[in-house]
Amino acid sequence: MSSPNRPVEPAPFDLNPTAAPEPEQQRSGPSRHSSLLTTIALAALVVLALLVIFWLPGAVDPVTNTPPARTVTEEVAPALSAKPSAKQIAQPAVEDSDDASKASPWSDAQTARLRREAQDALQTLLELQFELEEQMVLQWASADYSAALAFAKTGDELYKAREFLAATEQYQQGTQALEALQASIPERLTSLLQQTVEAIEAGRIKEAQAAFDMATLIDPDESQLEPLAQRLERLPRLLDLLEQAKAAESENELQTAVGLLQEATEIDPEHRYAQQELSRVQAARLAQQFAEAMTAGYGALEDNRYDLARQGFNKALALQPDSYEAQNALTEVKSAESAYRLASLRELAKDLERQEQWQRAHDAYKQALAIAPAVVFAREGLSRTQPRADMERQLLLLIERPGRLSDPSVAQSAQQLLTKARAISPPGPRLQQQIGTLTRLLQTANTPVSVLLQSDLETEVIVYKVARLGRFQQRQMDLRPGTYTAVGSRDGFRDVRREFTVTHDNPPEPVTVICTEPI
Repeated sequence: MSSPNRPVEPAPFDLNPTAAPEPEQQRSGPSRHSSLLTTIALAALVVLALLVIFWLPGAVDPVTNTPPARTVTEEVAPALSAKPSAKQIAQPAVEDSDDASKASPWSDAQTARLRREAQDALQTLLELQFELEEQMVLQWASADYSAALAFAKTGDELYKAREFLAATEQYQQGTQALEALQASIPERLTSLLQQTVEAIEAGRIKEAQAAFDMATLIDPDESQLEPLAQRLERLPRLLDLLEQAKAAESENELQTAVGLLQEATEIDPEHRYAQQELSRVQAARLAQQFAEAMTAGYGALEDNRYDLARQGFNKALALQPDSYEAQNALTEVKSAESAYRLASLRELAKDLERQEQWQRAHDAYKQALAIAPAVVFAREGLSRTQPRADMERQLLLLIERPGRLSDPSVAQSAQQLLTKARAISPPGPRLQQQIGTLTRLLQTANTPVSVLLQSDLETEVIVYKVARLGRFQQRQMDLRPGTYTAVGSRDGFRDVRREFTVTHDNPPEPVTVICTEPI
């Protein structure tokens, strides 16, 4: 019995059944030679026609015009088991029946073409099956995979029955089912990765590990698997920190809870629940700190410690910049501090007035006006202390620098100041003391002291602000206490300058004014 795959060979044809003529006969005459050539040509045409009719359809694919694939054997695969593998599905083979042996060459050629198409369809299915099995398809889509292979099994049965066209359709349907299964891999992988993330977020370690393992089976080279593996590895520690933070929060130890949650987010920065818990507890801690700062601020305000109160309320405002409560508290501090400051300045100014510290009292009233420009006591106090402060300043200036009294104009002004000071009633002990001191200094300044000046009868002598003395050898002058300058000049000599001080404490030494350095 012949194999269906074997190309149909043309049967030999004998166009001249009679015995071949002797060589002598073949070489005799032109007509015999022409008949021989004609016979050979006809035989060649017949052979060529047979090759085209019988051999060519089996040798060339009528669709692609290419030789048949040699990768698939023609053995029929056994029945699929419950868990078939790609290697268990072999290619079908069909034994020729007696009827097939009697088929015409043209029918054989058509049958061979249909069988080859079925084999090609099966080859495509098998290649796709092998790829899916390498991706461990039985682990993640066993039901869909088995359903796809059922088409292959049906195709095998049809192949055995030489229903090659129907078998091809079954193989193609199986291929389509496997292609759909392969096309679903990205979606399945994405779903498994999402399941892994969701389980990690929910703290379900076993569920996350199972989804992760399944995703690894589908595509071990997926780029998201490595970071997910790290997250899974750190998940137990993260869950422990979350539990510790929860316990700390229940004890109102919010700062401790914040620290634990910060550590958790550092372990897995992508863990949304940990981030949310950190944000929530941080907000609670912020509210707690705000309340503590406000409490401290009001406590300091009650004790009139305004700086501390302001610090507390400013801290609260820094924690909650939009806090209306903290802003009002700062306004309250300002008002209370102003009132307290005004009251303190009023008492201070009055006390300074009693002490005749007029300049300091004036400064206190001025500070009060800077706080509250409309306050009455400050305005009245300022107008009251201003002239007394001016008088005190002038008195002290003359008392501290009595040398200025040697100037007659200054002495005259001092006398007027004394008259004005004596008109104040009651004068007060401090003013009385100042009046007495300046009176004595003025009397001393008005009492002249005799001073001896010496020269050489060649030098012109001038005492600034006193007199031009001219040339002399000795000259006695009565001068008020103070500091004087004598200048000597002479033609051809450099001028000389002498400063001397006149006091009642010690008798003055003679003052010599002589030009001795030639020019």
